[in-house]
Amino acid sequence: MEYVYAALLLNAAEKEINEENVAAILSAAGIDADDARVKALIASLEDVDIEEAIATAAVAAPAAGAAAPAAAEAAEEEPEEEEEEEEAEEEAAAAGLGALFG
Repeated sequence: MEYVYAALLLNAAEKEINEENVAAILSAAGIDADDARVKALIASLEDVDIEEAIATAAVAAPAAGAAAPAAAEAAEEEPEEEEEEEEAEEEAAAAGLGALFG
């Protein structure tokens, strides 16, 4: 993840994203840069417009965030249903015990 952050820092500073600059940022952060990973990062970002990728991700995030409250509501409903089922089972068990002693 540090490698991607280094590329994002270079992009924000409007510096060229190349092996030397990424390695320098990682070194400044106290990270021993793996040359193979740096080269792989540079190769994977070769045809990527980072600003466009960030804008696309920023648009997709709220859509995903909108689904989260609905999922949370569904998750909250499940424990209530389980509690109701448990209470019904306990009442049935209590009624059965009452028949033994009644």
